[in-house]
Amino acid sequence: MDVKLPQLAEGVEGGTVVSILISEGQEIKKDQAFMELETQKAVGSIPAPNSGVVTKIHVKQGMEISVGQLLISIDTGGTAALSANKTVESVPEKVPVGARSHAAAPAQPVANSGIGIDDYRYPSQSGLAPPAPPAIRKIARELDIDLTRVRGSEAGGRINLADLRAYVQRLQQIAFAGVAAISTPIASAPAAPSPVETIDFAKWGPVRREKMSPLRRTVSRRMVESWTTIPKINQFADADITALLTLRKKHAAAYEKKGAHLTLTSFFLFILGHALKNHPRANASMDEAALEIVYKEYCHIGVAVDTEGGLIVPILRDVDKKDLLQLSQELHALTEKTRQRKIAIDDLQGGSFTISNQGSIGGSHFTPIIYSPQAAILGIGQGQAKPVAIDGKIAIRTLLPLCLAYDHRVLDGGDAVRFLKDIIAGLEAFDETDIKLK
Repeated sequence: MDVKLPQLAEGVEGGTVVSILISEGQEIKKDQAFMELETQKAVGSIPAPNSGVVTKIHVKQGMEISVGQLLISIDTGGTAALSANKTVESVPEKVPVGARSHAAAPAQPVANSGIGIDDYRYPSQSGLAPPAPPAIRKIARELDIDLTRVRGSEAGGRINLADLRAYVQRLQQIAFAGVAAISTPIASAPAAPSPVETIDFAKWGPVRREKMSPLRRTVSRRMVESWTTIPKINQFADADITALLTLRKKHAAAYEKKGAHLTLTSFFLFILGHALKNHPRANASMDEAALEIVYKEYCHIGVAVDTEGGLIVPILRDVDKKDLLQLSQELHALTEKTRQRKIAIDDLQGGSFTISNQGSIGGSHFTPIIYSPQAAILGIGQGQAKPVAIDGKIAIRTLLPLCLAYDHRVLDGGDAVRFLKDIIAGLEAFDETDIKLK
């Protein structure tokens, strides 16, 4: 029985082998974890689909693998092995609607197109369409482009905008070049120019190179996608948290006895759980393909966590239905699990809003990047004591810098200002009955 990497989650096309937990010749039980895989921002185990003896390990630690790639071979014994193998191969293909015909079709020129097409097809062993950002898929649908014919230049054959542009430009060249160019294979087309010039930094002194981890590559890719596809606006404000800090100091010890850390992030989660209900556009998403705004009835908030490997955003679910103690306990547990890289993929998906708190490391005002496909993110800096005029008198108050970054396709300026004002009001007039333990 050949065990291949299954489709783990939507948008996850592969990962890096962190560790192999078995050896050749070892007996393995059904559902026993035989390897750990780092996928995007999570590290998870891969279970064996059947019991047997491991006859061959086809991957190594540190190897980058993709969906459908052969991992191990198991001798399940006679008829059981044959039955299991048939079961594995009979699993229906997970091909998106509209892509199945492309994935199954043999490589051949486009009928009656008048344009020669090379024999390249995305080498999908699982039947899935090639990986590409939603914006690229949308463009391909509008232009009726078969993405299985576009060579992706990123890891795992992922297609970016430059790849799609190069493909379209090549089609234009062939169309305009006449009959002589029709027979020219696309494979011979010049490579798309690199968007960034390669620099030999060693010319000026010693350097050290470090390969980007899967986590760092994922963060980079998602940030570029967000920055280039979302028309973002930043709204700044300061909140007076002097009274809130007094409340926190008063009740922190009681929360510690319950195994919870009463942090500013806990207060923000509680306040946002209510504010997002009153401002549904801040909790919405843009469906570019359908040209619709999706209003979510749930409130799942992502919290950016600074780890040794990079920024990870786990999700706290149903924030609007929990009290301050529950939020503080769950936030602490989820943060610790994230820093230990024991977070599951499901804990990283489905967020409707995100907060990024740099206050603990001394950050001031900053402009966070929206965590697509969400419509907004709240950046929180470090509170600082500053002189403030109150009723004509100067007083020293602790001001907290805030920045709300939002998708202008979903929220207008008035929406954003009103939403941010409600957040500030919640901070500055926090009801002590909401913090007292019952």
